[in-house]
Amino acid sequence: MKRFFKTVAVVTVFSVSEKFLGFLYRIFLSRTIGSEGMGLYQVALSVFALLLTISCSGTPVTVSRLMTKYKAENNGTRVFKVITAGILVTFLTTLPICMAFFIFRNDLSFLFADERCVSVFLVVLPGLIFTSIYAVLRGVFWGNKDFLPYSIIELLEEICMIIVGIILIRYATTPFSGAFSAGVAVLVSYVFSFTLASIVFFIRKNKLKNPLSELKPLLQSAMPITAMRTANSFASSLVSIVLPLKLIASGFTESQAMSVFGVAMGQSVPLLFTPITLIGSFTLVLIPEISEHYYKKRYKLLKQDIERALKFTIITACLFIPLFTVCGQEIGIVVFDSADCGSFLTASAFLMLFMSLSNITTSMLNSMGFENKTLIFFIIGAVFMLLSIWILPPYMGIYSLIVGLTFVYGLTAVLNLILLNKKCVVKPKYLTFCGYSVLFLIPSILMGFLLKNLLIKVMGVFLSLVVTGLIVVIFNALLHLVFGVIKIEWFKTTIKNFGFSKKLKA
Repeated sequence: MKRFFKTVAVVTVFSVSEKFLGFLYRIFLSRTIGSEGMGLYQVALSVFALLLTISCSGTPVTVSRLMTKYKAENNGTRVFKVITAGILVTFLTTLPICMAFFIFRNDLSFLFADERCVSVFLVVLPGLIFTSIYAVLRGVFWGNKDFLPYSIIELLEEICMIIVGIILIRYATTPFSGAFSAGVAVLVSYVFSFTLASIVFFIRKNKLKNPLSELKPLLQSAMPITAMRTANSFASSLVSIVLPLKLIASGFTESQAMSVFGVAMGQSVPLLFTPITLIGSFTLVLIPEISEHYYKKRYKLLKQDIERALKFTIITACLFIPLFTVCGQEIGIVVFDSADCGSFLTASAFLMLFMSLSNITTSMLNSMGFENKTLIFFIIGAVFMLLSIWILPPYMGIYSLIVGLTFVYGLTAVLNLILLNKKCVVKPKYLTFCGYSVLFLIPSILMGFLLKNLLIKVMGVFLSLVVTGLIVVIFNALLHLVFGVIKIEWFKTTIKNFGFSKKLKA
């Protein structure tokens, strides 16, 4: 247990550092290329993300899971074979995709609401091959529980993108040239992380073996995950195409539509993933443990890990929800100098609980081999999301996106939890904990609004944001302690176990 928390602590430090740098870079982008440039950049990357998902999204997770399974069976040869199979499948998928898009590059305008997005997309496209293979190598690090190299490489990739981006964007004179320069920075960072990961892969004494016997089991397991994530990315790409068009049809100009879309998807939604940044490192270390317990039929340990993951996810999300609900307007102004961003954050803060639960439960179910079920659940939610952005923009404008996201994350979270409970031999207990955490949101939000209204006239936007946000989070945590939902001993044990060791041994 102590080793587990130390590993989580180290991964968290690197992950939070990476996300914080990315957050600062996004602020820089928003303030230099503007919301219109962010819209162009976001739309181009959403289509790229779709291709990336099609190419490799299921392969890294499957490689990691099969490595865990083969190690449990003491079959080291199959471990190296499945690694090679993953790399081969990814390369043979990405190369034809890149070639096809470059050959037909003059006919891509139908994919984008704004033709300027085509150039931004094409400059990032070669990175598809490099980052897809790197994703498989990342899966190898997960399967070996070798989290430190992975964490370092992810951080260095972010730093590389930021440095190159800042240098290039300094010379940008229009929103388009700024978005194009940001795309070049993404490409350079992908090449950098691939090169570094390849070096570490062989230094760690990994080998390439004949992959033919592992192609079938790899594809059988990876295809449902890829299909689910492809559906997710495809839905995001459809949103990037359909929502601006529906806004234009509702009376927005092309520039206004791209601007509000850039505010929502380029500024606000990434902030809603803040809890997942903290949960992500916990998930990264825990998922191989859950997979191992499931395949070795350690059902009591499986129950404990699932409970621990769900409770950590719930309380993390519920600590952020009052902060964003109360101070969303101020966060948007301070961070992006955008009142529109703040309004969207305040209205969508509750989504963080659904997003976090959907993320953690999907990862757990996939690690246990229920990829087909999670795919079906996502498709159900995605259908309702697309209907929302097709029907509601004339009435709700950009806020129709919140309704759509509620459907996709809310439905998948609920359906995943039902399936998880059904498949666990020893049932995890978390509903009471979740009920209290959600109930505590009400007094936390009410107290937060009252406090903010008293302070903002005296302290101004920034100081009232800091003081109110801090007090709201502490007040919410104290409610959990006072009512016995979380024991003080839990904090003491967690702090002790999160201490750093001189040597990380995952």
